[in-house]
Amino acid sequence: MLSRSILQRGLTLSQFRGRCAASLRFFASEAEDKQPAEKNDKTPGITTHYSARPRSKDPRWEGVDMERVSDEADVVIVGGGPAGMGCAIRLKQLAQERGQEVRVCLLEKSAEIGNHILSGACLETHALNELIPDWKERGAPLHTPVTKDRFYFLTEKGKIPIPILPGFPMYNHGNYIVRLGNYVKWLGQQAEELGVEIYPGTPAYEVLYHEDGSVKGVATNDVGIKKDGSPKANFQRGMELHAKITVFAEGCHGHLGKSLIRKFNLRAYSEPQSYGIGLKELWEVDPSKHEPGLVIHTVGWPFDRHTYGGTFMYHMNEGSTPLVTLGLVVGLDYQNPYLNPYKEFQRFKHHPAIAPFLENGKRLQYGARALNEGGLQSIPRLTFPGGCLIGCDAGFMNVPKIKGTHTATKSGMVAAESIFDVLYNPEFKTEQNTQAADPMLYEERLRGSWVWKELRKSRNVRPSFHSPLGVYGGLAYTGLFYVGLRGLEPWTFAHGGPDYQKLKPASECKPIEYPKPDGKLSFDLLTSVALTGTNHDHDQPPHLVLYDDSVPTSRNLPVFDGPEARFCPAGVYEYITDEATGKSRFQINAQNCIHCKTCDIKDPSQNINWVTPEPGGGPAYSGM
Repeated sequence: MLSRSILQRGLTLSQFRGRCAASLRFFASEAEDKQPAEKNDKTPGITTHYSARPRSKDPRWEGVDMERVSDEADVVIVGGGPAGMGCAIRLKQLAQERGQEVRVCLLEKSAEIGNHILSGACLETHALNELIPDWKERGAPLHTPVTKDRFYFLTEKGKIPIPILPGFPMYNHGNYIVRLGNYVKWLGQQAEELGVEIYPGTPAYEVLYHEDGSVKGVATNDVGIKKDGSPKANFQRGMELHAKITVFAEGCHGHLGKSLIRKFNLRAYSEPQSYGIGLKELWEVDPSKHEPGLVIHTVGWPFDRHTYGGTFMYHMNEGSTPLVTLGLVVGLDYQNPYLNPYKEFQRFKHHPAIAPFLENGKRLQYGARALNEGGLQSIPRLTFPGGCLIGCDAGFMNVPKIKGTHTATKSGMVAAESIFDVLYNPEFKTEQNTQAADPMLYEERLRGSWVWKELRKSRNVRPSFHSPLGVYGGLAYTGLFYVGLRGLEPWTFAHGGPDYQKLKPASECKPIEYPKPDGKLSFDLLTSVALTGTNHDHDQPPHLVLYDDSVPTSRNLPVFDGPEARFCPAGVYEYITDEATGKSRFQINAQNCIHCKTCDIKDPSQNINWVTPEPGGGPAYSGM
């Protein structure tokens, strides 16, 4: 739905998406105090993005019109996942209940709502019941209640059943197996019916600030820039969208969220976030092997005891097609640079406990996404003048449950209620020291909600895997403390530093030999990437921005044997050796990027800055 103010400016929706604002000089100056290295004769040019190569110093940009159009809303929400949709819907509900006009605009970088979202997903309906109590009558796409729970410890050839009791994190009765992309699309429909303005294909690219430092809003992408960084004939400057309060709901490791955390020092009293990478496939299986409602989780093989990871398999009831989703998650604090998450996933499918389900089946889709694993210890301060962080931009995933949709949705709802009171309820209005209001009620209320209680209960499960016993110690701790003795646990364990610092030099590690894919259960990487529907215009500056073009070959390759080529689940990064000279060069295949953010997280040199590409780029998941 187009807003009245946009129409008054004579802009169509396509023009609104296209006239996007944004120079990323902010990131070049703020990103961990790093500055891009100047090109020189010894370092082959890789980075052409203007966040690292300012256009003010480029003669090719002389005389180009850089004026930006702006618009205003009451609340702008960045991101159309469960958190962003929950916030938007709750804001409009409150506006209706209290007779208040509130303009809410939601920006989503994927071309269609749900195209970029990926999860297991086993949905706990706690937040949905509160947000939309009549969701069944409204046709929510929750078709498969969990009927069977199985949990195994895998050895290389066998399995050991682990009991799942009520109250354990893996106990899923009452939950639903869903295709999260379809669920988010349905939430988008509910939001639009309430009057939320939703703009897909509109990446928020830059945070805007008032002169006093408070958040003013966001700017969307510039379009029409060649791969070499020069303007095309159809160049269009982006658009600014200003708001009284801006809500950031970008998902795990949001590129704007990380800049806000630095600028406002939001981690002053929290630990660094810890992450995992999740890889997932959707299969059509033999009907005789399909058990709708069956949930299987495993730990153990294919990982060693010191590598945190696990797998899942969910059998769905989605019409006449027998569908199964399966996936693997590995903590990005792994130490061996030779570990390849994609290849671990492919060999996992050959395990005797898994392969029989997939035999004679057909793989339909593939995808991957980073996920928050830090829990309570890693939640930053959530508000700042002019805005707040919700959902996985802050990190509300419950790791032992492997669930975050319900907590993300609830965080958006609590944020909406707090924003509404700060802006429109005289009882809660206070004098502000900045031009934009700080919705500080949000953090106070969230700490009093069931989200905080749930995360506090699970806070030590993930760190317990760091003991000398590894996975065995983690399982023992969870079984001992999660139910009966939880109230006697006064301490909080630490994660032990950011994930990128955990990688050991290649000289201290043993290479891992992976079996070749058989084309039936396991597949090569590029065949898998083709199933993501990923598309980016090739003639645009790569959105994987290097602070220093020389670092991959001067440090990452000699010290860590080029881990970028292994931890990326989409074949974006390559080291290519010149046979004549024996020298290696680093290549970025940005068109393959599926927006998982793993490179930004795991790069041991922290030399990669992921930024949004031009509108419409990225994967095109169909109900993943």
